[in-house]
Amino acid sequence: MSLTKVNASAATLTKNRTEDAISKLSGMCATCIDGCIGMCEIGKSAYRGHEVIYPQPFGVITTASEKDYPVDYSHLNIIGGVVGAKGIEADSDKAVFPNVNLEVHFGHDKGLKFKLPIMIPGIGSTDIAKNNWEGLAIGTALAGTGLTIGENVAGMDPEAVIKNGRVVDTVDLKRRVNLFKDHQRDGWGATIVQANIEDTRLGVQEYAIEKLGVEWVELKWGQGAKNIGGEVKVKDLKKAQMLYKRGYVVLPNPTNPDVIKAFERGTFKEFERHSRVGMVTEEAFAKRVEELRAAGAKYISLKTGAYRPAALAMAIKYASKYKLDVLTVDGAGGGTGMSPWRMMNEWGIPPVELHSLLYNYAKILSDKGEHIPALIPAGGFTFEDQMFKGLALGAPFVKMIGMARSPIAAAMVGKTIGRTIEDHQLPVYVERFGNTKDEVFVTAGDLRKELGNDAFEKLPTGAIGLYTYYERLAQGLRQLMAGSRKFSMEHMSREDLISLTPEVAKISGITYVMDADQEEAEKILNS
Repeated sequence: MSLTKVNASAATLTKNRTEDAISKLSGMCATCIDGCIGMCEIGKSAYRGHEVIYPQPFGVITTASEKDYPVDYSHLNIIGGVVGAKGIEADSDKAVFPNVNLEVHFGHDKGLKFKLPIMIPGIGSTDIAKNNWEGLAIGTALAGTGLTIGENVAGMDPEAVIKNGRVVDTVDLKRRVNLFKDHQRDGWGATIVQANIEDTRLGVQEYAIEKLGVEWVELKWGQGAKNIGGEVKVKDLKKAQMLYKRGYVVLPNPTNPDVIKAFERGTFKEFERHSRVGMVTEEAFAKRVEELRAAGAKYISLKTGAYRPAALAMAIKYASKYKLDVLTVDGAGGGTGMSPWRMMNEWGIPPVELHSLLYNYAKILSDKGEHIPALIPAGGFTFEDQMFKGLALGAPFVKMIGMARSPIAAAMVGKTIGRTIEDHQLPVYVERFGNTKDEVFVTAGDLRKELGNDAFEKLPTGAIGLYTYYERLAQGLRQLMAGSRKFSMEHMSREDLISLTPEVAKISGITYVMDADQEEAEKILNS
């Protein structure tokens, strides 16, 4: 089985000259011919070098691994029975799927409340995030869920005011926080401000707490798509120089006269801004948590990536020991605004394996009576069946599912549909549903009734798109939960799943299908 497309991908805008005769080992054409213009990744690297490391075209895409991992969530199935109901009276007139309660209450004081078990993990300083933030923030607020403002947002803001190395005012971060706050309904949902090493040095979280009224902040150790710090591309020389002066790693050096001349000649068209790799120690972690609490943070979380098992053990142990409210664990390959393409495919522990380890480690600590924060698995989740599996695999510790690429996709599609409605250029595929927002978006009627005509008309269609996508996920999840006779989130269980192969049973600890209910079935048969 070939697990990776080695030398050609739409993600890097490369392809092989020969489509059929390709070496499985190298990904090269079986016959590499002198005279080829270099359409493959090797060929393109021969003239664009390091630029080909990254998915393209940057700024208007999100990306995720193409790798076919040996085990994924499709190797688990949802199982249910015909007896009883949990979370509701076992009455066929009451135990109907619309009555499934998807609300989640969590945090040290149970003061955080989400209408749906969905969190958008850190979406930071990339163009794709910034250009779709209106839809993401407002849609999240309307749905009563969570949205994390990712790393480097303040540092990348040309209008941010920095004095003595500390942020004292921003435009972009302030806008991102307020877009959510202005549309939040009855305290449902939350917006979180994340920080990496550069953000911490700039005092971004202290500024967010003190000046913007943010209650929830997040420490970041990494993500599932990459094992280095965040990166973006910058096409403007002055902005590259500004970022360099703010302490970022910018390649090539935008203050070097030779580099400036090469840029002006058009030899290259983009600078790369990189973040540093954090160095985790328990002492520094404890100190930072104490600093954030002293600054007024009400809730603190940690996001970690697909690192080795020992790093995952550190993450959950520190989150437990220092009484964090939430821990997000992002499996390999899930997706990003911009990560090196090969890295995204080839590094880290994939989701099923990582989330199984997460459950095992949480169980060890829980059995000793230690604090377990609300856990959020992430990495490639897009639909309600995957959500159910993630919630059940990590039950009772997992409270929500982290998703980023699919909410961005929903917001982008909603935005695009809105633009085509305004331009009277709706594609035929969409036009069959109608020509107005009320006709195209199936949730429009309910939103208009809830918000009123004026507020509804002001909604960006990206927000309606995200809200409508979440409405689909909610109904689908309710149906699956009702079929498993689980009518509220706290009743989700690992027994709601079966493993389809002995391999995934060994990895996950979920019973192999042929062994499920064996004792109970024998008792029934022998009674």
